[in-house]
Amino acid sequence: MKIFCVGRNYADHAKELGNAIPEEPVIFMKPKSALMQSNAPFFYPEFTNELHYEVEIVLRICKNGKHIAEDSAEAYYDAFTIGIDFTARDIQAELKKKGLPWEKAKAWDNSAIIGKWVPFTPEILSNPIKFSLQKNKETVQRGTTDDMIFSFNQIVSHISQYFSINIGDLIYTGTPAGVGECVTDDMLEGFYGDEKMFFLEIK
Repeated sequence: MKIFCVGRNYADHAKELGNAIPEEPVIFMKPKSALMQSNAPFFYPEFTNELHYEVEIVLRICKNGKHIAEDSAEAYYDAFTIGIDFTARDIQAELKKKGLPWEKAKAWDNSAIIGKWVPFTPEILSNPIKFSLQKNKETVQRGTTDDMIFSFNQIVSHISQYFSINIGDLIYTGTPAGVGECVTDDMLEGFYGDEKMFFLEIK
């Protein structure tokens, strides 16, 4: 299983971090060990002093493929959920200053959270998907697929030009504005519309 992630896919988020709007999807990866197992406790990492949440829509790949045309990409994902791409922001800032890769800030064990899966239906595919994150019962991020720079199909097609995608792979499709710091004892809850998709307490 591979975990693909898309950076800077919402213009307002790119701006809040002082990044340029990308002309093509910004892709990075997390290893399988980054995926936190269901019901496992989440512990604040010892190596960072600035842990940030980033809520995202996550796609589940259901078909093997490579060099996928954009207008055919919809056949390669069958469900979505709401997840978190955790970032050690202090480490990321230092790595970016040096022009180095982001893995230590993004790809550590348990840095990828997912909620329950929702199968795609024609109705879901034809309407904007709205999602949000609450921290300690206060909404801190809101997003809608209407605001994505690159659509699901564009993302899947682009990734497949460089990597084979396989059944069970995950794609984190980018975070909207509002990312911020979380600390020990914070409670994070992800929502698809009004439906709670996950609950996470930081220990």
